[in-house]
Order: sequence, then structure tokens, then C-alpha cells
Amino acid sequence: HKSAIEAAIAADFGHRPATETALMEILPTIRGIDYLRRNLAFFMRPAPREVGWWLQPAEAYVTCQPLGVVGIISPWNYPLGLSIMPLATALAAGNRVMLKPAEHTPHTNGVLAAMLSAIFRPETVTLVGGDAAVGAAFAALPFDHLFFTGSTAVGHAILRAAAETLTPVTLELGGKSPVILAPGAITPRAARAIARGKLANAGQTCIAPDYALVPEAEIDRFAALYTKACHALYPDGAGGADVTAIINDHHLARLGSLLDDATEKGARIDALGPDHGRRLAPRLVRGATRAMRLMQEEIFGPILPVLPYATLDDAISLVNAGPPPLALYYFGPGSGRRQILARTISGNVTFNNTLLHYAVDDLPFGGVGASGIGAYHGREGFLRMSHARGVFAPTRLHPSALLRPPYGARTRRVLRLLLK
Repeated sequence: HKSAIEAAIAADFGHRPATETALMEILPTIRGIDYLRRNLAFFMRPAPREVGWWLQPAEAYVTCQPLGVVGIISPWNYPLGLSIMPLATALAAGNRVMLKPAEHTPHTNGVLAAMLSAIFRPETVTLVGGDAAVGAAFAALPFDHLFFTGSTAVGHAILRAAAETLTPVTLELGGKSPVILAPGAITPRAARAIARGKLANAGQTCIAPDYALVPEAEIDRFAALYTKACHALYPDGAGGADVTAIINDHHLARLGSLLDDATEKGARIDALGPDHGRRLAPRLVRGATRAMRLMQEEIFGPILPVLPYATLDDAISLVNAGPPPLALYYFGPGSGRRQILARTISGNVTFNNTLLHYAVDDLPFGGVGASGIGAYHGREGFLRMSHARGVFAPTRLHPSALLRPPYGARTRRVLRLLLK
């Protein structure tokens, strides 16, 4: 279905290169499914647990069983990958699934519906179409587990709806994922990695670098290298065939209002080329402050604020002043890496690159705090979609028989021995 998927996503976005869809969605999804198939027998194997000497002879183990029916609400920015990977994970754990994709991608939803109906019976996998009102009703159903990928604002509503039915949830949200560059780490390679992570899918990626923290003495060098990297990646500018469009006019207007607000509050905005309809040229924003909406909301577009810092302690303090991000990126040597890991909280961390941790199938992927609840991918995803059932199996002649009523001298002697 590769060609049909690429064409449908391009139609939904107005423009998205087929190669970007294959690279960012189809390839990771196929790899993720292959990973689940290879490891499923291992994941399903009962895991032995230790039994204390005072409960011997006996065995204990944990076995995973399906939760039941899993509801999945997927977003528009990666409509294939962020639908199919949670679906594959839920199925690997033995569940049935109801999938509610975003209404902003009707062409892709049509391809998904045709694919899934050809493979699964409707009582195993069902796709539910509809707008936000349908999504709200969907979230209120008494699922055995509810999986949502989307904005933090909608995540609040999802959690409230799930609370009414005591439905456990996995929330894959977003937030402001920072990239920190250490002194001396501002190189052409670093600038290319940041530009690629920021501009892939026109910045409409939940783990895209949201803003950059740069040593104050190296701001100009970073700006020059980042500008050069953007032009190298997209030599034909925003009108080039490799540039993805902003999904719709509403989101385009939202990005425009963020830039207007930043300009009114004193930021300097460098447009790295002309726009082309809903295809936006990259923007570099200098002088951004916490008072600007640009630094309060997840950007979700090709706009990169650059903030100066004096010491690594200052950079870490700036990150910790906000909610824990879904991803954190650090470019620099090992000493800084240790500080980043020890003194910050985030979903995942990638050193000296961006985005790629999502494609490591054996790593859990998820946020913490305002950026999410729970993780999928890896063994953690299988466990998230399963009930870990503890099993204890004593022998027929088990010493616990000595501790039952009526309590007498023998019971007290055994109890004294155990308490020692």
C-alpha cells in the first residue's frame, strides 16, 4: 500500500514529499512491526520471580494477559505511523482495537480503513471516523485501555473522560523539547542535525527541537551555520518539492500569530527565504523571552527560537523552569551529558543528533509529567498493553499450614523463628 499511503498523506497535507512519508512513517512502522514479531515469544514468556525462604517450597512468576479492548486516538501529523504502531503493539499483546484517527487526514483515513478491513474482522480491529465530537464520545467509552497521541490541552480532556470509567490511559503528548549546545559544539554537523530535526514534516513533529539554548558568545555563529544548513537541506526554498506544507489554514494562522506576538514583544525574526502558500520558509527567532507565546506553547512549525545562556547550569535551569519535555537534545562532550542526565527530567534523550531515538525499536518512547503518561515501543509497549498477572504456586505440603488457626504453641514457635 506504499504508493496509496504516500498519495493520501500528500493530499491531506496539500504537499508532502513521498520520500519523507516513506522515511518518517512507512520505514519506522515496518521496522517496528518486524521488531514485535521477532520478540513477541520472548515478551510472552512467563518471568520467574524470587520466593522468600519462609514461603518455600514454591514458585512464583509473572505472566502477561491481554487487557481486552484498547481504544486508540491518533493525531494528524504522522497519520500512518502514530496509528499503526500503537495498533500493532495492542495486537501483539493480544487485545482487540478501536482506532479513531484525526479528522484532518480524511484521505489517509480512507486508506487505513481499506487496509485494516481487508486484514481484520471488525470485531478485532475497527476504525471509527468523525470529528472532535465523535472523538469526545469515543474517549468516554469504557475501554480496557485508552491510548492517545496529541496535544497536552486535549490530553487533559482525555484524562477527565477516562476518569469517569476508570479507564487506564497512555498519553503521548508533546511540549517544548529543547536542544542544548555546549561551548565549542556549534559545528556544521550539529547545525545540520538540528535543522533536519526541526524542519522534517515542516516542524510538525512532537519531538522536533522546539528551541535552542546556545552559549551567548556563539549566537551569531550558530545563526550563520543554521541558516547555511537550512539552505543546503532545501536549496529551492519553501517552494521546493522536499518541503512539507502546514496541515491547514488554521494551523498556518496559529503560527503567524505566534510570530506576530514575538515581534510585538521585541524579538528579531529572520525569515530564511520566502513562503510558498502553506509551505513556510524556516524562521530563526532571536531575543525570545518567556513572556512570548512562542516560548509558552509548543511551536509545531519550522520556527526556531534561539536563547543565549552563560553557563551549563543556566541552561539546565532554563529547561527545568518549564514542564518536563517529551525529548531533550544535547550537543557536547561526556561531562555535559552526565549533568544533563542527572539534573533534568524528560521523555527521551538523544546526544549529538535529533529525532532518531524514536526509531530505536528497543527503547521505550513516551513522556513524563505534562509531556505524557506511560510509554510504548520496546518491551515496555507490550507490558503497557498487558496485565502483568502475578502467580504463586506452593507445593502441596507447604509450611503455611503450620500458621493457621487454631493458634497454639506450635504456631507461636514457628512465628518466633520467622521473626528472627
